[in-house]
Amino acid sequence: MNYNVQQQSDTMNTGKANVTRSSHWAALGLGGLIMLGGALTSLAAEEPKLRIDPTPVPRDGKMVLSFAPMIKQVAPSVVTITSTKVVKQDLRRLPGFFDDPFWRRFFGFGEEDDSRVPPRRREFREYNLGSGVIVSPDGYILSNHHVVEGADELKVSLANSPEQYAAKVVGTDALSDIAVLKIEGKDLPAITLTDSDNLQVGDIVLAIGNPFGVGQTVTMGIVSGLGRSMGIVNYEDFIQTDASINPGNSGGALVDIQGRLVGINTAILSRTGGNIGVGFAVPINMARYVMQQLIQHGKVARGYLGVVIQPVTPQLQKHFKLPDTTGALVGEVNPDSPAAQAGIKEGDVIIEFNGRKVPDNRQLRLMVAQTPPKTKVTLKLLRDGKEKTLSVTLGELPPELAMGKPGQPSSGEGTALLEGVELADLDTRTRRQAELPTDLQGVLVTQVEEGTPASEAGLRPGDVIVEINHEKVASVSEALALARKAKGKSLLLRVWSQGARRYLVIEEKSK
Repeated sequence: MNYNVQQQSDTMNTGKANVTRSSHWAALGLGGLIMLGGALTSLAAEEPKLRIDPTPVPRDGKMVLSFAPMIKQVAPSVVTITSTKVVKQDLRRLPGFFDDPFWRRFFGFGEEDDSRVPPRRREFREYNLGSGVIVSPDGYILSNHHVVEGADELKVSLANSPEQYAAKVVGTDALSDIAVLKIEGKDLPAITLTDSDNLQVGDIVLAIGNPFGVGQTVTMGIVSGLGRSMGIVNYEDFIQTDASINPGNSGGALVDIQGRLVGINTAILSRTGGNIGVGFAVPINMARYVMQQLIQHGKVARGYLGVVIQPVTPQLQKHFKLPDTTGALVGEVNPDSPAAQAGIKEGDVIIEFNGRKVPDNRQLRLMVAQTPPKTKVTLKLLRDGKEKTLSVTLGELPPELAMGKPGQPSSGEGTALLEGVELADLDTRTRRQAELPTDLQGVLVTQVEEGTPASEAGLRPGDVIVEINHEKVASVSEALALARKAKGKSLLLRVWSQGARRYLVIEEKSK
């Protein structure tokens, strides 16, 4: 059986002739993420005043017969977000008269030649429904990045109220799928946050949102798992729940039995797009950190250690004579990185980070990422069977490393020719998703914006760039470096596409 991880939002396209309603969910394999593109508006703002109650829920076994009083108090904090995107469509590309091969030959048009076909264009609005949670009385709202991405306009509707608020995007973080919005208002019904680290498997939780646009809905379940990683986004520490989550629930609240926010509902595991009892939420501790970074700095500044780490397998445990398989094995230390300066070496196993146990490499990555740059931390590691303690001052994670898998070329000489191109390193997960040969070396093209030099040259998603200007490419960072190194107004690429290699030239657009 094949299961997809799906991010839940509900889309309605409105044209002049008809209104069609369809599920515009980002269908994902267990390793990928598909999102709409678009620019977001940044808003400088003050840090919100949050209501926080970090105490754990009571676990005395007393039965709760009704959650109605709690829901009555919490429900007004959960809002519906309507995002509007103006879509421009060239009708020459649609099925119709000029797509019929007979009439194209009759009028002397080539198979791909649209230049002589009269332009026929239209615009329509695409509406996307999602959810959000008011976290401060002055109008800060937490939601998902994929709920608001690409929106030209955002409207927020409060529960049981006809009034709509225009919302601005304070910032978004695609790497954790968190977005922060702001609406103008006073004494808004802000939810209380709690410490998601106190959650335990078996705790009762409730999901609140607007699934399928039917109106605010509450579902109940338990915490089915903690610390889940599904390969949806780069930084994951998901709460798994069987509380029903469906399209439109994205960005909504996952609350405990006291109505305190423990997570932001994000995705489900499903074969069909409907709920089967496996849902995922971003823990509020992670969402809160991202929110504070976006509000204070306009971006998420993540800590950087400068090591390539991997899990400790039973085979590695035996080889390195380790007591167990916990910790993170250092496979490589980047030159001139904080780790290198602190004396960390290949083969070290990091078992503690600033006094916290490191269960595995993924958790270490999260710990480092959620520690501000320039923070001095203490690492405990095993080297040759002996414990060693080192102090490290973290750096700031470079943007090209922050993306991890998908990466977008930065500005600079040469990289302008790769404008609108998103690339991914060929690791095991990427190869499996794209069904690429195991011996193929290069970088995968995951997205190419129409109208860019790369698109006009014939570069397409699914292509693998194996050479740039006759030099072999092995990683995204290497591809960007070769693009910057290139001189002139063109790039010569050798591309693997559908089992064959070919050359193509990307040329700078004439002004």
